[in-house]
Amino acid sequence: MAALLCAKDLCKTYVIDKRQNNVLKNVNLEVNEGEMVAIMGPSGSGKSTLLYAISGMDRATSGQVLFEGQDLTKLGEKDLAKLRLDEMGFIFQQMYMMKNLTILDNIVLPAVESRKSKESREEKQARGEQLMRKLGIIEIADNDMNEVSGGQLQRACICRSMMNRPRLLFADEPTGALNRTSSNEVMDELVKLNGEGTTIVMVTHDAKVAAKCGRVLFIVDGNIKGEYTNLKNITDEKERERGLNNWLLDLGW
Repeated sequence: MAALLCAKDLCKTYVIDKRQNNVLKNVNLEVNEGEMVAIMGPSGSGKSTLLYAISGMDRATSGQVLFEGQDLTKLGEKDLAKLRLDEMGFIFQQMYMMKNLTILDNIVLPAVESRKSKESREEKQARGEQLMRKLGIIEIADNDMNEVSGGQLQRACICRSMMNRPRLLFADEPTGALNRTSSNEVMDELVKLNGEGTTIVMVTHDAKVAAKCGRVLFIVDGNIKGEYTNLKNITDEKERERGLNNWLLDLGW
């Protein structure tokens, strides 16, 4: 597999009350085409900061972020925004949507904003409906965001993230605001997407969620302290969770 995303000597420093807070310290990582990678770590370890830095949503203080060989740290804001819109998808713990639009209109919005596709508005609308059928939520197409459950809304956010056929999908605690049933349903959909070829990088505090990924990175105090790859060849879900939990305990989780 070829490296789709590569971070080299990545640092992120905040200055608060004239004091330097080094949140990321010379982080190096690669994400290969077709992988599903989880980033775990204690609160304040830098995992969300890392996700935002490698996705171009936040500027690193130093280092490189290469996406398909292109250095995101060298791009201007306009080019960076275009790349995120056209080539990346994003799912967050808080399910942001436009309150004045229906669920379907929210899903289709990234495709309407992007110039990547030559599809007509009707074709984009039809593809949005197709994604909703695929994730089992077509019945809420005309609802607004206050008329659906949390699990339905997060699946709608997955649909929205896939509208521009992204090469890479980023998820920041995608199940953090959901109950266990909805969490399992959302993760099942993400696993399916990954099985169809979408590369996924997610931050999670939930070992049950991380165990569904092929690789887990553990970050502490801004450094990647360990990498767990034994998940790849284990098909039994309970065995995957048990192995990951034992590894996390060894690292002081």
